[in-house]
Amino acid sequence: MKYPGIIDRCREAINTVMPGQRASVLLRVNNCVEVSLYSKHWPCLFPQHGPGKKHHRPIRLEPWQQALVDQAPEAFIRGLIESDGCRAVANDRGVRSVRYHFSNRSDDIRGLYCAALDRLEIPWTQNSRYEIAVYRKAATARLDEFVGPKT
Repeated sequence: MKYPGIIDRCREAINTVMPGQRASVLLRVNNCVEVSLYSKHWPCLFPQHGPGKKHHRPIRLEPWQQALVDQAPEAFIRGLIESDGCRAVANDRGVRSVRYHFSNRSDDIRGLYCAALDRLEIPWTQNSRYEIAVYRKAATARLDEFVGPKT
């Protein structure tokens, strides 16, 4: 509930790709919000969906999906950070330092994230098995232009 901007963007995205239907926003336990729309057509938009855990199966974008990511890499990165990442402000010996972290167990999803960062020439590092970090001041400033703090 504390991120109404993210909730609104999710609802708007669902309503855009499923015209004529409306996404529902349901309050769940512990102030958790579920944005959803039930449709038999989701597999057409997300052919990667399938049985089992996503890090146990290949996640490859279809050419039409890759074309959309290529057109809007900022939106793609923002969505990944909002779902599986964070923006942190550290205090390094009295100096404020912004950092971005993205964590996912799927090698393929991390690869898609890193490829989008590379496309925008944003340097990143893999600081643990499942985590990608962006630390450099110019790089975090660039991410702040289109991601920024969660709202």
